[in-house]
Amino acid sequence: MSEKVMTVRTERTPNPNSLKYNLGTTLLAGAAANFPSSESAQSSPLAKRLFVVEGVTGVFIGADFITVTKDEEKEWAEINAGVAPALEDFFESGDKVIEGSTEAVEVKEIGEGTNDPDLINKIKELIDEKVRPAVAQDGGDITYRGFDNGVVYLEMMGSCSGCPSSSITLKQGIESMLTYYIPEVKEVRAL
Repeated sequence: MSEKVMTVRTERTPNPNSLKYNLGTTLLAGAAANFPSSESAQSSPLAKRLFVVEGVTGVFIGADFITVTKDEEKEWAEINAGVAPALEDFFESGDKVIEGSTEAVEVKEIGEGTNDPDLINKIKELIDEKVRPAVAQDGGDITYRGFDNGVVYLEMMGSCSGCPSSSITLKQGIESMLTYYIPEVKEVRAL
């Protein structure tokens, strides 16, 4: 019987403290999970294993990739030396990526109930179709968190969180697109 070999390919992200690990296998179909601290990772055996690696400060799990964020004092060689065995241990264990429900926790939106539902759906659709796929290629995700008085609020996760170029992406990319297609949008802000 032959042993299945997993190939992990790393990819730099615009954030020098985040590295994307392309696994070539589905982790969370149509979903993502963000763990900005080891305390937040209690529901994920995969994230918990990665936080054991000294210097790991954040884990983002996408559909078929993981983005690891490190302490800026650590070198990637040190982090990678710990991530490889952690991934191997996880996949050998047969554990689930997330224990319990993988349903997203409902977060109250800014401006919820005070806006035109068609307008909100149009904003969400543009973000989901035009922004999120591009951001996922860079190892991150952006989630709609509300709309109030012409301002769209977005949460940046994975490599986008704390990335030096994220404010440029937010203002010159996302804000420009949303204001072009939706005149009611005047500004975009990160939470």
